[in-house]
Parts: sequence; structure tokens; C-alpha cells
Amino acid sequence: MPSPLDPKERLIGVLHLLPTPGVLAGGGGAMEALLAHAIQDAEAYVAGGISTLVVENYHDAPFFKDDAGPATHAAMTVAASRVLAVPGVQGLGINVLRNDAEGALGIAAAVGASFVRINVHTGSMYTDQGLIEGQAARTIRTRAGLCPAVEIFADVHVKHATPVAGEVLEDAARDAVHRGRADGLIVSGVATGAAPDPERVERVRRAVGTDVPILIGSGFSLGNAASLLAHADRAIVGTAAKEGGDVLAPVCAERVRELVAAAQQV
Repeated sequence: MPSPLDPKERLIGVLHLLPTPGVLAGGGGAMEALLAHAIQDAEAYVAGGISTLVVENYHDAPFFKDDAGPATHAAMTVAASRVLAVPGVQGLGINVLRNDAEGALGIAAAVGASFVRINVHTGSMYTDQGLIEGQAARTIRTRAGLCPAVEIFADVHVKHATPVAGEVLEDAARDAVHRGRADGLIVSGVATGAAPDPERVERVRRAVGTDVPILIGSGFSLGNAASLLAHADRAIVGTAAKEGGDVLAPVCAERVRELVAAAQQV
């Protein structure tokens, strides 16, 4: 059974995996380097006070818009299992970019992850992969057969994308929960490392009420911790936890400690 997320822990650390096999010329990223990098970042998060992590194939761009393929699934499964074995890691999420919900659920079922992140669960978004349409019906049925205890955290108007004309943020949030059966919602900015407007977070909160967990999906920092967590339950941190605030750098345990302290003060 997946480990339930600790309600007292407000931050989730994202592990940006190195390229999985097949992405780069010459056979893709070396698995030894990928695993060493993931374990090093996981240990830094734990040392800084974050025990829930999410594994993401961040460096696989350009992304497939749905099925990421068997090589990526296999690499992420191995990485996720190694990360879960790091002392102090209590919970794990899976995000297979760009929108491979079934692949994420398969990995989650194999390793015992706690949740999956799905960029487009309901509705449609224009992205650099083209038009991505949510597959909530298929995703919910796949979860029922593979890993019914795994939670689905769905983005609302996800970053690096534009909603179809006329779709209102509040309607998208309500549809993801009430029609798509998402367990929680993620609100992000326009891109990786960009924070959402706190007003958008408040709008989503008003739309779905206080019983639905809301997570910040990008751009959380020391400077905006109070404003973003005023209406959100958790934040997924990545860029701000890296050395020098550089998304390409390793995770810095001291920066993680500072972020954890800021979140605890809210």
C-alpha cells in the first residue's frame, strides 16, 4: 500500500531526472548517472527536511504528448524504487511528462508510490506538443485496476500551456474534481520556476472549497511562501531548492531547510 502523505508536511520536493535512455543521441542518458543524480537530490531534500518527493522526467524534452514509451517507463521505475529506498523518504509521486497518465499509474503501482501528477486530466490545453486532451475516464479506470489507493493530483490550466478559448479557471477546477474525480488540484505559473498569481490560487480554492487539497505547482520561494500558502495546502518545490536557484543545478540541503522553515511559519 502507498504511504499516505503527512498532513503536517507542506512541501514536496521534485526530482528532475537526467535524460532517460533513448532521449539523446548515442543511447540516451546513462542509467548510472541518472540514478546517482536522483539519489543525491533525494538525500539533499531529506537532509533539509522534506520527506515526500516526486520523480519527473524533466530533462526528456521534447516530450511525447502522451505515451512516453517503454524505455522511459523502465528508467523511471528503477529510479523511483531507488529513491524510495533512500533513508527518510516517506512518500513518492510520479509525473511522466508530458501527459502520460497511464504510464505514471503503472510506475506508481510497481513501486508503491503515493500519488501521480497529471498535467491535463480534464479539458484541453494547447501546448508545445500540440493540443492535449484530458483522458480522465481512462485514467480513473486504469487506477481502479492497478492502484486504487494512489491519489491523482491534477493541474488546473497547467504551465507551458494555454487553455482553449472560453474556458474559465473556476470551471476547469470544478470539472477536474467533480467530473474527473481528481483527489487534489495543482496551480502553477506560466512556466517552470514561475509562481502563480496568489489571486488565481484563491479563485481555485473558492471554486472547490476547503475539502479539496490544493498544491502550488511552480515558483514557490522564500519571498512568496506566505502569499501562496494562504490558500494552498502544499507546494511542490524544485527550482528554489537548487544551488543558486538554478533549475539545472543539484538540490541544496540548506536552501531546502530555508524553504521548509518559511512554509512552517505560514
